[in-house]
Amino acid sequence: MAKQPRSLTGKVVAITGGARGIGRATAAALVAKGARVAIGDLDLAVTERTAQELGGDVVALRLDVTDRASFAQFLEQTEQRLGPLDVLVNNAGIMHLGVFAEESDGAATRQIDINLHGVITGSKLALARFLPRRTGHLVNVASTAGKTGIPGGATYSATKHAVVGLTDAIRAELRGSGVETSVVMPVPVNTELAAGLQQGRGIEVVEPEDVANEIVAALEFPRHDVFVPRSVGPLTRFALLLPRGVAERIGRLMRTDKILAGADPAARAAYEQRAAESEPAAHPEREEAAAEAAG
Repeated sequence: MAKQPRSLTGKVVAITGGARGIGRATAAALVAKGARVAIGDLDLAVTERTAQELGGDVVALRLDVTDRASFAQFLEQTEQRLGPLDVLVNNAGIMHLGVFAEESDGAATRQIDINLHGVITGSKLALARFLPRRTGHLVNVASTAGKTGIPGGATYSATKHAVVGLTDAIRAELRGSGVETSVVMPVPVNTELAAGLQQGRGIEVVEPEDVANEIVAALEFPRHDVFVPRSVGPLTRFALLLPRGVAERIGRLMRTDKILAGADPAARAAYEQRAAESEPAAHPEREEAAAEAAG
């Protein structure tokens, strides 16, 4: 008898980086399944507009994943408005590209703070809610760059490797607790973050909806490793068994070494500027508005 999917109707889901891209698509897919969704992002105006467009009583909240107090407030407000948290999707992330030796310390720090520290903070805050109830699902969005080092995005690759390792370790610690984990590892996704990237041979660019559908599937039929597309999973595992030199030669033949390193700077200019302004300190007016909203 075929296994039946878990119902997501009425489940309370909080999504970081929910105003755009994968976060937005995941919110839409979950609303379609009957879930109650809160999306958090740094720009509250854009987040509110996204929530209105998604409908389904999606809750829009301001969130700075690098600030523990902001993250705690995000989850508290989610529970106040929707009920006890069932799922956290740690999706917020940025990617700066360029030669590692020329990367600014600021660019490295932003990626580590958002892509890694934000996931660590969110995971701890979510588990504090899940573990006493012996239920819940933690979903951390990484990348296939978390399984191999990609030239042109060394620090980004490092943060995604860390998210994969973090989530694997959390899974082992949670065994028998009733709390589940998933780590999502897509190939390049057709979002603003991937603007100007080169395409490798035989490597398709997936849509945000493809990632969203796999996240939903991992909630309905729980599994830890979530590759997007699924065909990447066996290929990645096989590559890890090869001698390094062989794997690197195959990578060069498939032009995976050019995907990030060969990105078009002009096509990425708008995104790189927004990513550089992803710290609240770059926008004091947002901090003032958030303080006013908090009362």
